[in-house]
Amino acid sequence: MGYFSTLYKSELPHRAVAVYMYLYDRADKDGKCYPSIGTIAKELKLSRSTVKRAITDLETMGNIRKEKRYRENGGKSSNMYYVKL
Repeated sequence: MGYFSTLYKSELPHRAVAVYMYLYDRADKDGKCYPSIGTIAKELKLSRSTVKRAITDLETMGNIRKEKRYRENGGKSSNMYYVKL
């Protein structure tokens, strides 16, 4: 639980901590998950823009890495998130 203690004491806004915990809970053993912004917002009862700001905060602090994903037809898909475990 050491990492979570550090996370709670960090300068991250509450929104970022909530989004990190959401991603952490959904990550596989390699720390990967790919929920959409809309799904995260709906389940955490946050606006889409708040979730996007939280993800930016988490990327900036090095807690997650985001990778864009695309469908076979070239359309955008949900991002892949790599969560620091």
